[in-house]
Amino acid sequence: MNPAEVEALREPVLALAREAGRAILAIYVEDFEVARKSDRSPLTEADLAAHRVLAEGLARLVPAIPVLSEESAPDAIAARRDWRALWLVDPLDGTREFVKRNGEFTVNVSLIVDGVPVLGVIHAPALGETASATRGGRLVVEGAPPMPPPAPGVPRVAGSRSHGCARTLDALARLGPHERLIAGSALKFIRVASGAADVYLRLGPTSEWDTAAGQCLVEAAGGSVVAPDGRPFRYNQRDTLLNGAFIAARDPSIDWAARFGLRHD
Repeated sequence: MNPAEVEALREPVLALAREAGRAILAIYVEDFEVARKSDRSPLTEADLAAHRVLAEGLARLVPAIPVLSEESAPDAIAARRDWRALWLVDPLDGTREFVKRNGEFTVNVSLIVDGVPVLGVIHAPALGETASATRGGRLVVEGAPPMPPPAPGVPRVAGSRSHGCARTLDALARLGPHERLIAGSALKFIRVASGAADVYLRLGPTSEWDTAAGQCLVEAAGGSVVAPDGRPFRYNQRDTLLNGAFIAARDPSIDWAARFGLRHD
């Protein structure tokens, strides 16, 4: 697909993300049950309702491009390696935040072509925040709360509200003086892309649908999402859908891996 064709998909995908958000909020305001997947992560009817909206809507939008969602059937996941282009979807990123009712959950949709995210949409329905971008195109952020820029010389690090590990705490200690900006789900990518945070370090596990849309946003803002050794993140290229560690940075010229003590030259 050429850049104009990708850009033409932005508004229809935004409309679908907002429709999925409305389906989520209809359940959010009611009592709901929480099930557990095989990996013990939570699952609610809101995850499934948003999945249906997005899977059906994206299939209508571009029938030739398959949809891989966190809630996809196992046969779709097994078939994915033959797909040059695909929609990568997390219908409800931050289910733990949804269950806690703190509003910090998102709908993530990205279009992947040859392993690269070329369109990304993140929508936080409870917060009224939406961000979208195309590869080589513009970043659009709507509804994000105003935040002062990071203080000169003191990096602001976006971090997870519900996930953390000792390795991350050690890396932050090696960084030295810094500010923390805590946020749930893919909101951390919006914070980096918009300039509210300098960097987002993730050393714990994520899946490809957690990061692809956010990577598109950060790259459209001139930033990068890379492994600690500098390798760019690519999608649907490996046997697993699990990601390794990554650093999402607003300014890719800074050697964040060295500053975090993750690589020693």
